[in-house]
Amino acid sequence: MDALILLRLLRLASPALPTGAFAYSQGLEWAVEAGLVRDAATAADWLAGLLRESMAGLDLPALARMHAAWTAGDAEAALRESRELLAWRDNDEARREDRQVGASLARILADDAADALAANARRLLAAEAAMTYACAFALAGAGWGCGRRDTLLAFGWTVAEGQTMAAVKLVPLGQTAGQRILAATTATVAAAVETALTRIAEPPCANAPGRALAQLRHAGQRVRLFRS
Repeated sequence: MDALILLRLLRLASPALPTGAFAYSQGLEWAVEAGLVRDAATAADWLAGLLRESMAGLDLPALARMHAAWTAGDAEAALRESRELLAWRDNDEARREDRQVGASLARILADDAADALAANARRLLAAEAAMTYACAFALAGAGWGCGRRDTLLAFGWTVAEGQTMAAVKLVPLGQTAGQRILAATTATVAAAVETALTRIAEPPCANAPGRALAQLRHAGQRVRLFRS
């Protein structure tokens, strides 16, 4: 891999990228309060379920299609895929998270030196009903010359790392336990990406009712550290 592309991928997957994703737990905060996630092992199980049952059949195949669309210069196809992905979100908390984090990344891309990338980012920002984090991530990957599989791996890793960091704060866990979760999740991320690449032409599929319920109940928690 070209060194510049590798560095761009690392930037895209870095938790230091100011998208605000750190403010969301995707229902994990309620799962901890309910006792469903209570240690490193149950946190790893929660994350593995998210990757296998939701990401592999829904988010990652959609990201692959959007990456192909942006690469081909077909903005309409990318926005259409993004609108469908947003429609699959189970609740308003998830939709608001997707829009906010996606818009933050798109604004960063709009300031990019590459004219075509910046123009597409502004087009995405103008299409509020089509705004998702995956669409902005796909645009970045395509615009920066990152391959499809590598972009999917980077996206899967950002989700795994974000959920792990949330678990470290919420359970709470030590940093060493957090590293154990990430070590256990590495192969799951890779497997989810490979599954997603076989499902690009298939209908979307997600089966994570536990997370959907957790996100809904999170909205009613009296004390919250996270926005979702």
